[in-house]
Amino acid sequence: MAKRVRVRAPELTGKGGWINTVGGQLGLTELRGRIVIVDFWTFCCVNCLHVLDELRELEEKHRDTVVIIGVHSPKFVHEAEHQAVVDAVERYGVEHPVLDDPELATWKQYAVRAWPTLVVIDPEGYVVAQHAGEGHAHAIARLVEELEAEHAAKGTLRRGDGPYVAPEPEPTTLRFPGKALALPSGNLLVSDTTRHQLVELEGDGESVVRRIGSGVRGFVDGAAEEAGFSEPQGLALLDDGSVVVADTVNHALRRLDLATGEVSTLAGTGRQWWQGSPTSGPAREVDLSSPWDVALFGGKVWIAMAGVHQLWAYDPEGATVGVAAGTTNEGLVDGPGAEAWFAQPSGLAATADRLWLADSETSALRWVDLDGSVHTAVGTGLFDFGHRDGAAEQALLQHPLGATALPDGSVAVSDTYNHALRRYDPATGEVTTLATDLREPSDAVLVGDDIVVVESARHRLTRLRLPEEAVRVESVAHRTQRAATEVASGGLRLDVVFQAPTGQKLDTRYGPSTRLLVSSTPPELLLTGEGAGTDLFRVLELNPAVTEGVLHVSAMAASCDDDPANEYPACHVHQQDWGVPVRLTEGGTDRLPLVLAGMAD
Repeated sequence: MAKRVRVRAPELTGKGGWINTVGGQLGLTELRGRIVIVDFWTFCCVNCLHVLDELRELEEKHRDTVVIIGVHSPKFVHEAEHQAVVDAVERYGVEHPVLDDPELATWKQYAVRAWPTLVVIDPEGYVVAQHAGEGHAHAIARLVEELEAEHAAKGTLRRGDGPYVAPEPEPTTLRFPGKALALPSGNLLVSDTTRHQLVELEGDGESVVRRIGSGVRGFVDGAAEEAGFSEPQGLALLDDGSVVVADTVNHALRRLDLATGEVSTLAGTGRQWWQGSPTSGPAREVDLSSPWDVALFGGKVWIAMAGVHQLWAYDPEGATVGVAAGTTNEGLVDGPGAEAWFAQPSGLAATADRLWLADSETSALRWVDLDGSVHTAVGTGLFDFGHRDGAAEQALLQHPLGATALPDGSVAVSDTYNHALRRYDPATGEVTTLATDLREPSDAVLVGDDIVVVESARHRLTRLRLPEEAVRVESVAHRTQRAATEVASGGLRLDVVFQAPTGQKLDTRYGPSTRLLVSSTPPELLLTGEGAGTDLFRVLELNPAVTEGVLHVSAMAASCDDDPANEYPACHVHQQDWGVPVRLTEGGTDRLPLVLAGMAD
């Protein structure tokens, strides 16, 4: 076995305390003898949610030797609220202890730079691996098996039950509902996300007519009581009277026959889309990635494909699916659909000539016109957010998840992390607040003169009369708070650290197996070095006239099993996006290492 670099693991500390445990503090001393995987995540981040799903199988298979510890490190102000973290742990079915670290104390101790990041600690308390981004579960599983064998032989492996304690279930009708749809019957259909079901309610929004889905996480077609969903979200009515469902964690579109309750699959394979996968084709043969919402626009079902920062479209007539807009790069860039950048589009609303979308990670309201061009109404980028009304160019939202077209041509925005319902009026270019004191509103639907809001974290639908005058709120603006890296002006060497997992090598059969994309906010920060390339290192020239900003780095590497006897080696894609705040100072570092997989030197 190759000698492994080991670094003593810092202690786990966070002012928010522990969730999913009993008895207060949990430290590395109590975990000695176990293999510990520390998952640095934040609940707004769809890539973090993907990693939660990737870890489920490993968590179950090695439950007596492995302890997964989530460290919640917030990006948005709302995510620093302890109750919001408690809610997110239940919402996403996290079955391991979670440390709430609102001040990023442990994040800093481990020198983490990106969500998600996984750190592996051996039974003797040493860090032996670090991975940023998605797609590392196979490598970590291989490492876990090596560590089990190594430490069993040394007598330093301790087996047994872990420290996870499940919360008591709550007897609410809905549990973290995601989206709602007004049905022709006058009833309401709601995606009961955490319970993996759809619930049809009477017009009062409370009385249950029926439940569709077994309530057990799964990917199963069939009758209402047998069908399996996995955290369903968006709902849209098709021309034939059926409902299309964005089955988010199954990476699929499902069809609900309202008359019979029968559920079938329209698009997706159940596998997550990765770089290099087909981007169009027969709908049942193409992988999708965390579809979050759906809307009928221009005769097609448009899909907010949150997992890859794109919009896709499903054609009901041809039963095909493909990319409609977006490059998979995360950010806010307008223009022709093929050149636009999105960041976790999560809510859609169609009118005759516009498809409105809530672009959650840029805290933006955007739209697509009939020729496919993308425009921004409200929002400036990945790092600015808040609650500010007024002219759209200076108004602020905070991680909105829903958009609803109103009869007068304006748009209501479910401004999720501001606990508010906002309104944008294209005629005046003004943003106002319609309602406050909601709890993580994630969608809203019109019912007569009322608007019914999905209060996700209050587990209910709330009916509001559309006010004639907007609510006035105190303006507040925020920027993502992370310590800036002090760098030297002039030349800065960027190194993305990637070591192929044991038994694998870089896949060069079809050309370069790595990709690096660099940009900056503001764009003037980079004099040279922006753009795409195939090397995982680059020398950047920083503008001394720009004292601070953010470097945006996107890296990808593909590795395959290194066994000449294997005609069909298994291959894996590793990818991550970083937003690194930097400050130009005299004496700052001239090298910036970012770990994709391995250990930084």
